Amino acid sequence: MSGKSVVSLLALSAATVLGAAGEGGLEAVRALKIENGVIQRAEAVADSAFIDRDGREHRELPPRTVVRLLLRPAEGSNINVEIWLPAAERWNGRFLGLGNGGAAGSINPAVFIGPLRSGYAAATTDMGTAPNADSGIGNKEVWKDFGYRATHLMTVAAKRVVRAYYGREPEFSYFSGGSTGGQQALQEAQRYPEDYDGILAQVPAHCRTPLHAYFLWNYRIFRECPFTEAQEANVIAAGNEYMASRELPQTAGKLVSDPRCTPQDIEAVVALALKKDPTLTAKHAEALRRLFGGPVHAVTGERIFDGLPFGSTFGIAHGNLYLFHWVFGKERDLMTIDFGKDIDTYTAELGPYLNADNPDLRAFERRGGKLIMVSGSADSCVPYHASLDYYERVAELFGSPERVREFCRFYIVPGMSHGPGPGVNRLPDLLKLVVEWRELGTAPEGLAGRRYEGDRPVFEIPVYPYPEKAVYDAQRREFRKISGPRGGVGRVAERFLPPAEE
Repeated sequence: MSGKSVVSLLALSAATVLGAAGEGGLEAVRALKIENGVIQRAEAVADSAFIDRDGREHRELPPRTVVRLLLRPAEGSNINVEIWLPAAERWNGRFLGLGNGGAAGSINPAVFIGPLRSGYAAATTDMGTAPNADSGIGNKEVWKDFGYRATHLMTVAAKRVVRAYYGREPEFSYFSGGSTGGQQALQEAQRYPEDYDGILAQVPAHCRTPLHAYFLWNYRIFRECPFTEAQEANVIAAGNEYMASRELPQTAGKLVSDPRCTPQDIEAVVALALKKDPTLTAKHAEALRRLFGGPVHAVTGERIFDGLPFGSTFGIAHGNLYLFHWVFGKERDLMTIDFGKDIDTYTAELGPYLNADNPDLRAFERRGGKLIMVSGSADSCVPYHASLDYYERVAELFGSPERVREFCRFYIVPGMSHGPGPGVNRLPDLLKLVVEWRELGTAPEGLAGRRYEGDRPVFEIPVYPYPEKAVYDAQRREFRKISGPRGGVGRVAERFLPPAEE
């Protein structure tokens, strides 16, 4: 371990981290010239209380400087960026890029609270989709911004602001994002490996156009064949029951921690669901086969995305259809979009901008970058399948999963949904793990996955990096780590992941 790393991690003193006193400051920020952009706001904020847009009050906040930028790299592009800078004596010497969610379009200042208290200079962006997702209809500049450009330009501009304010470069730079923020995270690792030293990608929506095809596929199925809440609950219970023999004793019959399945498993779960709920009809059975099987091309039969994971809810498995409006317009009836030529058009238009699926992470790895990816087994909004397969494709390029583990680790969290779910709902500080890995060389191993109901702990199980998994030794009453199965998910056909637009 280098002395520099120890100092960085512990942030022992402002003098050590920041260099000479009196450099930079607010006026230096205000004097900055931003390429293809303007500084709209730069002011010191001393208020110790902050009310977020959900009405929650946050107290005892440290003083900070808030900077707001507008970037316009091309006609039709409008990228908003916000930066929070802790006082010089509280800065930990690091820069943190923060991801957005959904279709973005706005900035939620609440995302800065945790980083501010930890001493990070942090930035986020609305990804160029303000005031809402409709801004992307027919606008390729917005597609570029949402796909990759806004995050990179935010990073470049924010680092300039950091340098101006503190009088020096950040010692290390990190990115943390989930869902759409996970797409941003992986785009950065793939397209701009020099931007960040460490990256946390949680439930990443990186396989973007196939994922939204999955949303549309499910949307149409649920429109044609609705399920009641009771029917949905019985389908989930059937999946949990059928997969119980493959589960840890602590979770058997309660959740599915590894929902990888075969066509035979799908048929068995459908049959069990029909047995458990006599209100389910043959039409429901066929709908379930299509939901669990996932979308395929109407002409060629090629896989577009994998299906709904066993044990996951239906509610967040459809919707989010704005990408189809971007290509076909707001007036197009989404029920008329076919999974043949229309999907081909949609993929060709958006895929090169939005998909973050290039397995070539060699440049990121060469400069010492560290990457942690996390998915939930019960996430029906961004199912784990695509991330698992992405990791496998990275392993194919590097030669083995063991080689990839040197800089990238992927965790499938049992029973975690797109947020809390029926299983693990509390994990360690994952960003801290990325920082320690990059700066101290301490690679993460098993994560303590805990289930709490209120303040009451229900269970704790270790979550190991793929393809390792935990098994329970009943005789010794302890978990142990084994090498688990690899693959086992449907691979998206290559043509639905077109090469990235330069």
